Amino acid sequence: MARYIGPVCRLCRREGMKLFLKGERCYTDKCAIEKRNVPPGQHGRARRQKIVGYGIQLREKQKVKRTYGVLENQFRRYFEAADRQKGITGELLLQALERRLDNVTYRLGFATSRAQARQLVRHGHFTVNGRKVDIPSYPVRVGDTVAVRPTSGENPTIGHAMEEVKGRGIPEWLLLDADKKAGTVSSLPTREQINLPVQEQLIVELYSK
Repeated sequence: MARYIGPVCRLCRREGMKLFLKGERCYTDKCAIEKRNVPPGQHGRARRQKIVGYGIQLREKQKVKRTYGVLENQFRRYFEAADRQKGITGELLLQALERRLDNVTYRLGFATSRAQARQLVRHGHFTVNGRKVDIPSYPVRVGDTVAVRPTSGENPTIGHAMEEVKGRGIPEWLLLDADKKAGTVSSLPTREQINLPVQEQLIVELYSK
C-alpha cells in the first residue's frame, strides 16, 4: 500500500498544529511547531489569507489523513464505507481509522508513532488472536487480542517505546497487559475516546458536495 515518504514535520507546520508524526521528538523543544510554527515553503512567513468554506473543510480532511498516514484513495474508501453504515458518518469514519492495526499497536504503546507502528506491523512483529498479521490497515474487532510475537519480545524498539510512552496513557476501549505485551479490544472507540482535535462533520460536508 502506498504511503507518504516525504518530510513529516512540514505536514504539521502546514496544518499549524502537532500531528505527533515523529514520536518522541514531538514532545521536545526540537518539534518543528515549537521552533517555527509557520507554513512550509519560501513564502511561509508571508501573511496568509483567511481560510473559509472549502478551505476549512479541506484542512480538516488533511489533518485526519496525515494523522493516520493514509493517502487520498484509501481515505475515500474509508469514508464511503462509513457513509454506507447506519450512524453518524464522521464518527464511524474516525472509528474505522482507530481500528487499524498500526493505530492500535501505537495506542497500546508498542510504538512511539503510527509510522513506527506501521513498520513494525509490516515486519511481522505482532499477532492478532495468536496469528501473525503484517497488514497495517487490518481492522481489529471487539474481543481481538493484539500481542507482540514471542520471537519479537526482546525487540529493543518495542521495549524502548513501551518505556517512553508510559505516561501517555491507554485509551479506555483498549486493555493492556504490559507483562505479556498484549492488549485486548474491549469495545469500539466512541468519539469522546478519540482524542483528535478535528471537526469530522466538515469532512462529511466536503465529500457530500
